[in-house]
Amino acid sequence: MQFGIFSVGDITPDPTTGREPSEHERIKALVTIAEHAEQVGLDVFAVGEHHNPPFVPSAMTTLLGWIAARTSRLTVSTSIAHITTNDPVRMAEDYAMLQHLSDGRVDLVLGRGNDGRLYPWFGQDPRRGVELTVENYQLLRRLWDEEVVDWQGQFRTPLQGFTSTPRPLDGVPPFVWHGSIRTPQIAEIAGYFGDGYFANNIFWPKEHYIRLITLYRERYAHYGHGTPEQAIVGLGGQVFMRRNSQDAVREFRPYFDEAPVYGHGPSLEEFTRQTPLTVGTPEQVVEKTLTFQESFGDYQRQMFLIDHAGLPLKTVLEQLDLLGGEVLPVLRREFESRRAAGVPSDPPSHASRAAAAAAQAAPRTGA
Repeated sequence: MQFGIFSVGDITPDPTTGREPSEHERIKALVTIAEHAEQVGLDVFAVGEHHNPPFVPSAMTTLLGWIAARTSRLTVSTSIAHITTNDPVRMAEDYAMLQHLSDGRVDLVLGRGNDGRLYPWFGQDPRRGVELTVENYQLLRRLWDEEVVDWQGQFRTPLQGFTSTPRPLDGVPPFVWHGSIRTPQIAEIAGYFGDGYFANNIFWPKEHYIRLITLYRERYAHYGHGTPEQAIVGLGGQVFMRRNSQDAVREFRPYFDEAPVYGHGPSLEEFTRQTPLTVGTPEQVVEKTLTFQESFGDYQRQMFLIDHAGLPLKTVLEQLDLLGGEVLPVLRREFESRRAAGVPSDPPSHASRAAAAAAQAAPRTGA
């Protein structure tokens, strides 16, 4: 099973000191966090695309390419890349280039984004979000899967005899997850193509995500990719840890109260009861995270949000040390001991997909 962290890349003043990092500091901090994630044994670092303050991750492949160059084992990913407002031609080429430079250590989560203002900035209509998702992803797949593409759709100029370059590494595109927090159609798309499904799982009660993941599993099986239990699922989560739970709550409370994504809403205690947020000891993080398997079934990737709301870089690195040193060894052991037979433990890797493609292309001998 893969474990990692994902970031929204926000610039938020530290509520305890009033200090606000510069854009330069925050961008460099993301790189430091990713490097430290690899050092403590995590498998994945992901960051979400944004084009508005207070967030800095706009040039996704530039940031992820730099991180890939400074690491050797870490998979770099998007926690969301906007399939609605990015040109599929540009995406096909940018992420294929990143795939080559990282030696296949890249996958991506695609989604619509959660800020309707984004659409007109890139010349699109927010009311057409689902239609854009379907059309743009169909084109992206064709650009990766076919050498020469003729295309005509609703939302971009036609293509005639177009070949995107570079071609995917070893003829195998990056693995795609479809991320969603509310839209059933996204689960349908993921199931149709046999892609992964990533449930953000940080805002709403588990019952909401159970419905979406169950739908995805049913459609994955319906389209002949395997059993519902074999579908490729990823989950998000949020943690803040100290060795004493009271210290964790006391320290994290001011950051929670001012967080740009949920501050000034439910109390910390309410949010902890109703969502996967865990604020406490490493043992409490293990205990709550293991309940995800009970709720959602066996899954392949667990991501944690740990670096938002103005938390200082030093504190984030301390969280990584606790995550890698005390939480992950237990979670890896417990998740695998509970996994049902025949269910994949990891999402498809570049190596496994390239080997499968090569075997399928090899000439058959004998009769």
